Amino acid sequence: MARIIWEPPADAWQASRLADFAAHVEAAGAGPSCGDYESLLAWSLDEPAAFWGGVADWLDIAWHTPPTSVLASRSMPGARWFPDGTLNHAEAALRQATLTPEAVALVGVSQTRDRIELTWAELRDQVARCRSGLIERGVGRGDRVVAFLPNIPETIVAFLATASLGAIWSSCAPEFGVRAVTDRWQQIEPSVLLTVDGYVYGDKAISRSGHVDEIIAALPTLQHVVRLPYLDPAGEDGWSALLAAPERDLEFESIPFDHPLYVLFSSGTTGLPKPIVHGHGGITLEHGKALALHYDLRPGDRFSWFTTTGWMMWNFLASATLVGATAVLFDGDPGAPDLSTLWRLAADEDVDVFGVSAPFVMACRKAGLRPADDLDLSRLRHLGSTGAPLPPEGFEWIHAAVGEHVQIGSMSGGTDVCSAFVGTAPTLPTRTGEISSCMLGCDVQAVRPDGSRCDPGETGELVIVQPMPSMPVGFWGDDGSRYRDAYFAEFPGVWHHGDWITFDERGSCVITGRSDATLNRGGVRLGTSDFYTVVEGFAEVADSLVVHLDDDEGGPGELILLLQLAAAATFDDDLRAAIERSLRTELSPRHVPDVIDVVPAVPRTLSGKKLEVPVKRMLSGVAADDAASRDSLADPSSLDGVAAWIAQRRS
Repeated sequence: MARIIWEPPADAWQASRLADFAAHVEAAGAGPSCGDYESLLAWSLDEPAAFWGGVADWLDIAWHTPPTSVLASRSMPGARWFPDGTLNHAEAALRQATLTPEAVALVGVSQTRDRIELTWAELRDQVARCRSGLIERGVGRGDRVVAFLPNIPETIVAFLATASLGAIWSSCAPEFGVRAVTDRWQQIEPSVLLTVDGYVYGDKAISRSGHVDEIIAALPTLQHVVRLPYLDPAGEDGWSALLAAPERDLEFESIPFDHPLYVLFSSGTTGLPKPIVHGHGGITLEHGKALALHYDLRPGDRFSWFTTTGWMMWNFLASATLVGATAVLFDGDPGAPDLSTLWRLAADEDVDVFGVSAPFVMACRKAGLRPADDLDLSRLRHLGSTGAPLPPEGFEWIHAAVGEHVQIGSMSGGTDVCSAFVGTAPTLPTRTGEISSCMLGCDVQAVRPDGSRCDPGETGELVIVQPMPSMPVGFWGDDGSRYRDAYFAEFPGVWHHGDWITFDERGSCVITGRSDATLNRGGVRLGTSDFYTVVEGFAEVADSLVVHLDDDEGGPGELILLLQLAAAATFDDDLRAAIERSLRTELSPRHVPDVIDVVPAVPRTLSGKKLEVPVKRMLSGVAADDAASRDSLADPSSLDGVAAWIAQRRS
């Protein structure tokens, strides 16, 4: 049973930005009197146009041309937000530079070079100079600028400069393989590439010069390459040359609400990554809402999330500028020299709101870490978790080892909306294993296969039944058909996300895994996250993956559990029996696998997601290279170990 592990203080509502927003929309006559999160959420779902119009007004969006309405069409796909309105995301992101120019805007902590700080005035100046350099290189509205850069201040500078021109941004992390990069960027035909020569990961120097040469050769539309000397400070310095262009006043192109801001890409494990286009207006409103109202961030606060530039959480982190908060960036190995690295970052940089992945939390728990014993984490008020469901044991560990004062915010969303649609708020209690609520303006429901709404406690498909401004503008180069098929084919007119979700009567929820990876055991659906919580609790297990092979004749099928063992661990009958016993007693007899065996490594994407569906396809006879794109994987060789195990199983 979930227990309340954190409760907001008595004055949480009055002290929150939620209350300020509620008072603002009430005074403006746009919304009702709301004295708590629940009533504000209900209004945001009942009156989405009034709510999002209130968000735009409260954030004081600098419209170049005011919109003629808020929501001209509510159809999905095809919703039309703020028609005829023009703005610029970079202008909103740099507003704080005119208010507190000497305050710190960005902090960059790196294992490759020394720590960097930029004030708001310095950030604005660098954006202006970078913008001039891009103009000198022929970049204008609609052109694509791509970045093979790590999570460092220069990346945010280049992104904001690109946005100020109405050009379109896309980034890949330097650890991406050449094929993973070119599969993405060949689709959008960029004209400028910004790149590093390499980086240090822990204590290992990793050159990327050869990769960069191959990427350049595969992108014939490139007209300019800007090299940033990162691994070798004495290397070719195209960044300084870019910023040395003749100075121009910093101006902001007047951009329609749905003009592309950046292109994000799906993981691409089973084909070409989907090029997901996000617009200036939708991202500005959604990120401003989420960071200000759900994380209560304000000028002077410090915000950090462990991410690379190839994951949408980098875009979310970069939007700290929208609310005047300081973004604390980290580039390096979070496990070097040990798993305390990120906790030291949070303590040393006085981070208020910090985000990590659920697997990282569970790894720290398994290692027996207690960061609060050695570090001052008293300023940390919120720890966010995403990337996978956070099990109850993760909540308990954070509470005991990081601090009882820390609100734990498990959230879920995706690259598709570049945000979360279920999460938490500063006035909501935290219960172990649960996501506290739908986010404001996110009408998330659980539905049955026929589209009818599930009862509380009933697991169903996660759908969104009303449009959100940050739903994609579309897919790059698509006539609308791929976009429609991706999200609206299963339930016409309703966004189908592909997760299993269960709401309780309070409105909190639990996500139990991808619906396309569901384990249908004798007609009973089993979520994968339950398996992983139990199995990866064993010290001998470093990682695991579970799949179910259906029986064409209607039988129970075959449940297969693959283990990646911890260093020095061995797999024997005792470990097998212990795992079976734990699954039977902690979950149910249906959860006991038919097969438990070991592979060298569990395949994961570059963003850390397990390849359940591709492995299931391999077990069904699909060749490894047809089941998954190796360059989308953190360890491409992990597929070989699984393929070898499958071949041995068939022999």
